[in-house]
Amino acid sequence: MKQLLEWYPRYNVGYHCSLFGHSRQAWYEQVKRKEEQHMCDALVLKMVKEIRQDLPRAGVTKLHILLREPLKAHDVQIGRDALYHLLGAHGYLLRYRRKRPCTTDSRHAYRKYPNLIRQLPLLTTAGQLWVSDITYLRLNDRFCYLSIVTDAYSHKIIGYCLYPTLHSQGPINALQMAARSKRGSALIHHSDRGIQYCCAEYVQVLEGYNIRISMTENGDPYENAIAERVNGILKGEFLLDATFSSLAEGRQAVDSAVSRYNHIRPHASCDNLTPVEAHDQNGVLRKHWKGKSYPQKNISSAPESIPPAIEHTV
Repeated sequence: MKQLLEWYPRYNVGYHCSLFGHSRQAWYEQVKRKEEQHMCDALVLKMVKEIRQDLPRAGVTKLHILLREPLKAHDVQIGRDALYHLLGAHGYLLRYRRKRPCTTDSRHAYRKYPNLIRQLPLLTTAGQLWVSDITYLRLNDRFCYLSIVTDAYSHKIIGYCLYPTLHSQGPINALQMAARSKRGSALIHHSDRGIQYCCAEYVQVLEGYNIRISMTENGDPYENAIAERVNGILKGEFLLDATFSSLAEGRQAVDSAVSRYNHIRPHASCDNLTPVEAHDQNGVLRKHWKGKSYPQKNISSAPESIPPAIEHTV
């Protein structure tokens, strides 16, 4: 082995390159490309870390959109698949846990309103359709409940309230906050048939603002898909599925999550604009995803519960 080591250094890079039919220049260019690629990968990973400080569970597609302009300034290009493999190689891909809490009690004597959004045409501006839902947050010793009102056109959260119980006051507080937002003359409020949305107090507030009332009819989550999706985003991407020590800490986390959701996160349903940007737009917003398809034999018999304007992906 010692003799081999003494013999090996006598042959330079050019000799070894010639054995494989390549020039020294090609070898040095390859080394340079690898070094440049390592630098580009390090830059991308650094930017991903910075983005995930505000969006801790942003997926590859969202990261690819958010990285376009910053990387362009550095003359760096990376495709979505390449980004996926890069993040996977360095342990940056996310793992999700599926949880589905139940906060809806529709077994009550209050009036249940019909679904008005089945034949609703495509939305063209904010303030035409609001969707509402309730989800839970976990505290150390109990649960609390987050009521959310979302504008279906822009997917902007325009009203929310974290309340200690499932009493109707929580949804009413969220609705009154939403009432300060943009409203059209024929605004529709859509929700499930939970007792909080059917009770006299909530209906009176809606009627006081001249808002038309619409509710799901079949218990299908796709009938209120946008609201369900917003709940999932807040808990899955903005860490509201954590356990909080107190209601006050939970409210601080909700305020931060809603602000980042509205101002930072781009939405494929809104032409990759943030909700705040989309809220000021007019006209049909382009969707960068494919809607759910159903078998041809079921189309004639299936209820038209998901109009194009409110399909379920965000």
